[in-house]
Amino acid sequence: MVQIVIWVSIIHGFFPKLYHVAPLEKLMTGSAGFSAEVSDLITRSAGVGEIIFGLCLFVFYKHKHLVALNILALMRLLLAVVVMQPQLLIEAFNPVTTNLPLIGLSVIWLKEIKQLNNRYL
Repeated sequence: MVQIVIWVSIIHGFFPKLYHVAPLEKLMTGSAGFSAEVSDLITRSAGVGEIIFGLCLFVFYKHKHLVALNILALMRLLLAVVVMQPQLLIEAFNPVTTNLPLIGLSVIWLKEIKQLNNRYL
């Protein structure tokens, strides 16, 4: 479960944002009013950030604050889509089908960390 959340962060940072910028990624940043060049820079920076965050989750997988931050970030990203591009919610591989399962897995992960910490207290 932990590995799934980590790998999805890294894969979603690399393929649709760095390797080949996906049209939906361009649409999201472009809808915020940025030029094509700035939109591309923001998208690629977000990809780098996601990869770094995934690596941090890998290294610090027992830190509940980092997992909680992951949950908040996924919820915020989903909310951003709802506000800025709600039609994307029905596309294939949309934020609902990607973010909600990751949020659920992260909540389970957070509960496991808390249980582990309670055992050692």
